[in-house]
Amino acid sequence: MGEFVRLEVSGAVATIRLDRPKMNAVNAQLRDELAEAARAADADPAVRAVILYGGERVFAAGADIKEMAELSYAETTEHCRALQNALNTVARIGAPVVAAITGYALGGGLELALCADFRVAGESAKVGQPEIQLGVIPGAGGTQRLPRLIGPSRAKDLIFTGRHVKADEALAIGLVDKVVPDDQVYDAAKEMAARYANGPAVALRAAKEAVDAGLEVDLATGLEIERLHFAGLFATEDQKIGMRSFVEDGPGKAEFTGR
Repeated sequence: MGEFVRLEVSGAVATIRLDRPKMNAVNAQLRDELAEAARAADADPAVRAVILYGGERVFAAGADIKEMAELSYAETTEHCRALQNALNTVARIGAPVVAAITGYALGGGLELALCADFRVAGESAKVGQPEIQLGVIPGAGGTQRLPRLIGPSRAKDLIFTGRHVKADEALAIGLVDKVVPDDQVYDAAKEMAARYANGPAVALRAAKEAVDAGLEVDLATGLEIERLHFAGLFATEDQKIGMRSFVEDGPGKAEFTGR
């Protein structure tokens, strides 16, 4: 699709593959290609799950500092807005998204991984928000998505110190969901994504939207969001298939169409 980002579809699983040697540093071109790939994956009805992957050596080591170092205030404001918009596009992919983290996921790289629903890391992976060491703060969601995931105190520790977190600690604090040998990261992500590839696509999208939107509002509003999504699913083919299968054959045997 692009020079630095490719969308690779195999069956019902799409992989958004970063490929900007050596460290997948996020510059303006990669940012724009990432957003384009995310939109394409989200628009493809055949795609039921998505993997974010930077290759065998590194996920993404952060923003391209050489590109950013001399930006003016006005330029930085626009740069930050564009990067947030690109990552928001990834976060809004309706299908379940798994980040396959090898090597480093730092700064903007970790912020990209935070846009996924699940994160699988290699044993030697290191993650973190090192922006404070450059005299700035995370600008693409780190101060917002990270505390929502691991809690404010732990997030402040990572953001205030800028330290690198090893895979075992990341697992312990809930920053990643699974740690596997380095050479098994992508396969583990595919295995996780495959859980959803044959699921009821509309219901999965509704569940994701209900959880994500509900985290931003009070409980009463969140329950209303849930109620509306729940009722709306009774207009889908998959609801009829799922409930009929349950009654006739028992749980877990439905073959969904995604409609």
